[in-house]
Amino acid sequence: METNEDKRNINEEAEISAAFQDLLDTYLSTQHRRKVEIITKAFNFARQAHKGVRRNSGEPYIMHPLAVARIVCAEIGLGSTSICAALLHDVVEDTDYTIEDIRNLFGEKIAHIVDGLTKISGGVFGPQASEQAENFKKLLLTMSEDIRVILIKIADRLHNMRTLSFMPQSKQYKIAGETLYIYAPIAYRLGLSRIKTELENLAFRYEHPEEYEKIQKKLAKTQIERDHLYNEFITPIREELDKMGFTYRVMGRLKSPYSIWNKMQTKHIAFEDIYDILAVRIVFTPREGKNENNECFNIYIALTNLYNVHPDRLRDWVNKPRANGYRALHATFMSKQGSWIEVQIRSEEMDEIAEKGVAAHWKYKSRDDNYSKDEQLDNWLHTIKEILDDPHPNTLDFLDTIKLNLYATEIFVFTPKGEIMTMPQNCTALDLAYSIHTFLGNHCIGAKVNHKLVPMNHVLQSGDQVEILTSNSQHVQESWLNFATTAKARAKIQAALRREQRKIQREGEERLNAFLEKEQLANYANNIEKLWLHHKLSDKESLLTAIGNGSIVLGEEDKEALLGNNKRRFTFPFFFGKDEKKEEKKQETTTFDAEQIDRNHPIILTDENLRRDYSIADCCHPIPGDDVLAYYDENKHITIHKRQCPVADRLKSSHGDRILTAKWATHRAHEFVVPINIGGIDRIGIINEITAITSQQMNVNIQKLEFENKNGVFECNIWLNVHDVKDVETLCDKLKKIEGIKSVARFD
Repeated sequence: METNEDKRNINEEAEISAAFQDLLDTYLSTQHRRKVEIITKAFNFARQAHKGVRRNSGEPYIMHPLAVARIVCAEIGLGSTSICAALLHDVVEDTDYTIEDIRNLFGEKIAHIVDGLTKISGGVFGPQASEQAENFKKLLLTMSEDIRVILIKIADRLHNMRTLSFMPQSKQYKIAGETLYIYAPIAYRLGLSRIKTELENLAFRYEHPEEYEKIQKKLAKTQIERDHLYNEFITPIREELDKMGFTYRVMGRLKSPYSIWNKMQTKHIAFEDIYDILAVRIVFTPREGKNENNECFNIYIALTNLYNVHPDRLRDWVNKPRANGYRALHATFMSKQGSWIEVQIRSEEMDEIAEKGVAAHWKYKSRDDNYSKDEQLDNWLHTIKEILDDPHPNTLDFLDTIKLNLYATEIFVFTPKGEIMTMPQNCTALDLAYSIHTFLGNHCIGAKVNHKLVPMNHVLQSGDQVEILTSNSQHVQESWLNFATTAKARAKIQAALRREQRKIQREGEERLNAFLEKEQLANYANNIEKLWLHHKLSDKESLLTAIGNGSIVLGEEDKEALLGNNKRRFTFPFFFGKDEKKEEKKQETTTFDAEQIDRNHPIILTDENLRRDYSIADCCHPIPGDDVLAYYDENKHITIHKRQCPVADRLKSSHGDRILTAKWATHRAHEFVVPINIGGIDRIGIINEITAITSQQMNVNIQKLEFENKNGVFECNIWLNVHDVKDVETLCDKLKKIEGIKSVARFD
C-alpha cells in the first residue's frame, strides 16, 4: 500500500524532473552550442550526491543547484560550462566527493570553476576576522582568474535571497547585510543591473519590512496617476519613431523600492518629493546601414523637437561607456504635465549588455565595435590584484578599500598629451597620480589643472586636463587618507605608511632591547606585555611604534613597572586615543556568555534592561520605534544599532555570526536625544513658532539649536529629547505646517 511518504517522494521526483526540463528548455532557447549531454550528466551526478538532503524550506537540496543553474543560463546568459559548474557548486563542499572526482568526470574547466566556488563557500566571510579577509581575497583572486566564478556565486546568492524567508531572523540580517555591502556592488560593477536591483530590494525587504511595505503601498496608490503620465508622454514619441522607420520597444521603468527609500534617507525628503520615480526606456534595432551610436542621437534629436530638454542632464554613455560596460544615452525631458522624465535610449545590443553585463560582452566580442568596457574591467581587476599584494591587518579597512569604487560614477580627464583617462567621480589629483603610477602618487606635491596650480586634494571635474607635479623630497603622509578616494590610492598610501611604520618599529625594538639589556631585565615577552599595559596601549606593535617615534622614552618609571613596584592595574583592552570614561561606561554593561544567547529569539529592549544591559550606538543613535539589531562584540558587550547604520552594515558583513535580532518593548520611561533638520524661507518670528510647537505643544525639551540664514533661506538643526519615533513623526508633521517651512527631517 502506498504511504504518504511514497506519495511525497513521487511528487518531489516529478518536481525535480520538471525543473531540470525547464533548465534544458531555457538552455536550448539560447544561441549557445548544444551540449545537453554533459549538462544532463552534471545534473544526475549532483542529484545523486545530494540525495536525501533537504534545505531549510523542506524541499530537496538539488532544487537549489537547479535554480542557480537556471539563473546562470536565463538571467546572466552563460553557457554549458557554467551551467554544469552551477549544478555541481555545492558537491565538494557538502559531500564526500573531491575536486579530483569532478576533474576526472567533467574536465579541467568545470573543475577549476567548482574549485573556486568551493574556496569561497558559506558566504564571503567566515567567523573570524582573519578568515574573512582571507576568504574575500580568495573570491577576488579567483574572480580575476575566471570571471565565471563570481557570476555563479552571484546567482547562488540571488537564489538564497529569494528563499531567505526560511532562515532565522538573525541570519536574515547577516545575509541581507552582506548582500548589500558586497554582492550588490559587485553585481553592479560587472554590469548585472537587474540582478543588482533585485538583490538590493530583497535585502531591503528583509531588513526593513515595514518601510518596504509602506513604499509598495504608496507606489500602488500612485499607479493610476503614473500610468496616465506615461501614456501621454510616450504617445507622441511612438508616432515620431514610427515616422522614422524604427523597429523599437518603449517601456516604463519604475524606480525600485530600495532606491526610493535610499534617496529618502540620504536626501532627507519624503516619498512625495521624489520626482524621478518614473523613467522611460527606448530599445531600438538600428536601421539598415546605420551606426547604432548615431541612431541613439538621431532619436534624441527627434525627442528634442517634441519636449524641452534639461540642459544639465544629458549623459553620453554611448561613446564613453561606464566602467561596467553600460552603454546608453540618458536625457531628461519636461512632460506636458510639468514633470521631468528621464529617457534612456539603447540599441538591442546595448540593452542586453546592460542586463547581462560581462556575460553579454563575450557574445559580441568578435564584432568590430570598440569594447573599451572590457579594457575597463581588466583595469579594475588589475587594481584588485595590486591591492591584494599588500597585507591588510584590519579586515574592515580591507573591505572598505575594495568596495570603495564599486558604485562610483565615472568622469573623464585628459593628460597633458591629450590622452583620455576614466576616473571615479569626486576623485582628487592625488587619486589620478596613483592611477598613473605608484611613484607619482608617493611623490605628488600638487597638480596643474587646466594650466592652473592646485593642491593635491583638488577634486577633478569631467573634461579637466591634469598634469601631476612631483618632488623627490615628498613622502607619503597619513593625512592623505583624508582626501584620497580611490581604492588604489588608499591601498598604496596605507602600504607606504605600513612600510614606514615597520621601520619605526624596528628602531623601537632596538631601543627596547638596549633598555632591557642595560637594566638586566629578563623574561622578555612578559616584560613587553607589562610595558604596553603600563602605557595604556593596545598591543606590542603600538608600544614599539611609540618608542621608535620618540613619544615614549623608557626610563626609571618603566623599570619600576617591570620590577612590580607599580601597583596600577588596567582592564584589557585599552582603546588608544579614546575617552576613558566612555570605556569605563562600557565596562558597566552586563556581559553575556555566547552559549546563553538564544539566536532564534530577539533580544527584548525594555525600560529596565535598556541602559543596564545594552549600549546604544553613538554612530546612529537609535530610539524606540527604529528598526534595530544587536551586535555582540569580542568583549561580551551588546550594542544596539539602527539596521541601516553604515557601521552596522560593515558589522553584518564582517561579523555576521555576532548579529542578533532586537525589538523594542519600552513604555516611554526614557528620553533619547534626536537631531532634526528644518529648512525653509526665513521670516520674523519663525524661530518662535518652531520653539512654541516643540516646547509648548509637544512638551519636548530642546537640548541644542543651530540656525543659519543665507539670502533669506534658512537651515536649522535642533536637538530634542523624545521618547520614541512616534514623537519624532508627530513633531515633524506639526513643524511642516508652519508657514515658510519646506523640509523637516531627522538626521544622524
